[in-house]
Amino acid sequence: MRVRAQLAGQDLTRDAAGPLRDDISTDEMAPLAAMVHFDAALGRHAHTGFTAGGQRPIGLGALQAAGISVLVGGRRYGKGSSREHAPLAELSAGVRLVVAASFERLYRDNADNLGLLTSTDLTLPDRLQQGGTVTLDELLADRPPQAAAIVRAGGLLRWQPDDAGPPPATGTGPLTLFEKIVARHHCSAGLVRPDWRFIHEYYTGMAAHLLEQAFGDGLRLHEPQTIVCFEDHLTLAQRSPLHVAQGLLPGARRLGQVHRAFAARHGLTDHGVHADGEGSEGISHALMAERYARPGQLLVGTDSHTPHSGALGCVAFGVGTTEMARAFVTGRVRLGTPGVLRVQVEGRLPPGVAAKDLALQLLADPLVRSGGGIGRVFEFGGPAVGAMSTDERATLTNMTAEMGGFAGYVEPDAETVRFIAERRGEALTLAPWMCSDPGARYAAVLTVDAATLSPWVARPGDPGRGLPLAALSERPTIHIAYGGSCTAGKRADFEAYHAVLAWAAAQGLRVADGVQLYLQFGTDEVRAHAQVAGWCAAFEAVGATLLPPGCGACANGGPGASTRPGQVTVSAINRNFPGRSGPGEVWLASPATVAASAIAGRLMAFDELLAAHGAAVR
Repeated sequence: MRVRAQLAGQDLTRDAAGPLRDDISTDEMAPLAAMVHFDAALGRHAHTGFTAGGQRPIGLGALQAAGISVLVGGRRYGKGSSREHAPLAELSAGVRLVVAASFERLYRDNADNLGLLTSTDLTLPDRLQQGGTVTLDELLADRPPQAAAIVRAGGLLRWQPDDAGPPPATGTGPLTLFEKIVARHHCSAGLVRPDWRFIHEYYTGMAAHLLEQAFGDGLRLHEPQTIVCFEDHLTLAQRSPLHVAQGLLPGARRLGQVHRAFAARHGLTDHGVHADGEGSEGISHALMAERYARPGQLLVGTDSHTPHSGALGCVAFGVGTTEMARAFVTGRVRLGTPGVLRVQVEGRLPPGVAAKDLALQLLADPLVRSGGGIGRVFEFGGPAVGAMSTDERATLTNMTAEMGGFAGYVEPDAETVRFIAERRGEALTLAPWMCSDPGARYAAVLTVDAATLSPWVARPGDPGRGLPLAALSERPTIHIAYGGSCTAGKRADFEAYHAVLAWAAAQGLRVADGVQLYLQFGTDEVRAHAQVAGWCAAFEAVGATLLPPGCGACANGGPGASTRPGQVTVSAINRNFPGRSGPGEVWLASPATVAASAIAGRLMAFDELLAAHGAAVR
């Protein structure tokens, strides 16, 4: 294999190397076993999750031992989570330059912040192999001025911005809601003041380490009352086969201890684990939407799915650990000038079609699949989006991350007012400015006819490998059905699970033999609602396993993750990169399709399940 040959010392030219791997994810660069580290120890784990030809050719310490200083990849390098562990692992392994056809925004920002060089010039590898040189000026020639300045400084914490810059140019013409919100939060050249900053336990240790190195005992956080901390990713690690088998529990406990100590030291709000150690108060971005985010605000969090809160008409985006560490002490974050991509969804979604089906269809759209959404802000609108609940809108804004977007939002309306009144007991009045102006300029407009949609699934390996379920002639037998995560652990998602499973229970049906169905609540509020509504009786009647709130199997951190390569999972989570939820194959689907498939024992939509049992199709 070419990768193993290069690790053994063989030089390959760009042509001899053959096609480059596209869509290399941060899960592959820094897999789960690496995430308990937040320092130079990450170097041994660099790219140990990389998959090619069904194999993982890069073992522990292999990049370090081989002295690899330049990595070369294909399109959308660095897809997936915001884990800064990925570029830090590369840098700690001795890598100094990453060349790729294109990069995901968060990965490249994180690389800049750490001082890892990146380039999209695919002629560089051959030039370097032939003894040529590449100057820093050449590498930075096409980079935005701010990014170039950060790289020249050696990373974000060494960068001293020029506060004298002008505010973002809004002009006098019609504006998008994104442009209006950014203008209201501008504080200096390329920097904005967020209303909320939040972090979770995977990143708190690294942030604390960076801040202690930089400030020592003199560390003071800016407006700590606007910083929110969460323990959500590892709260069921003790029930995770991978964590137990690989001896990762001590590291997971250490991350939690460091997280809690940092929050306590600085008097920060901390949504933590339950007293019995089982689960947490909720997933960070889900709780931000339920309790904190408001229309017109600006939020940043250390998770790629921070755009979740954009469902309430705010700008929310993910940042890396170094960016958050700096934001903790300055109250400012970087924000460039991303274009806004309007997604106009005409008509109404047919019965049995959910926001998740629309998201999977958008991910397979040629514009998005080719990287047309990278770094852009997605504005979701049109009659079909206007008819959605806020929970369903959050599925779209959440999966902006998979679309490569910087952020995603829906303009606030009467539904937003209803949601905040229902979930928080607060009366909200929307300001007239909280909308995009007629005639606002968009980088692109993507129009979808909702009436043409049907239940969709995404084939294993990448969320963009979607197709209509009806077009899948051979339906794989499944072993695991998982409903949960930030994307699919909301109240509306559990209402969908209940609609399917209550019908199944009434027919005397149960989860198919050989299948395990897990339903994991996204927050305590969702669990309480399900209990009061009486939904849990139907879940238990069909044999589902109910799990307390947390990220769980989505981050390979709890029950519901596969344990062997031959297992097939149908899951309502947002991404299915290799190894993301265990070594098996993961199909993505809507909550209703997950529940129906669990009863059928193979991939199946709810309407198909109804028809198979002679019931009236909706």
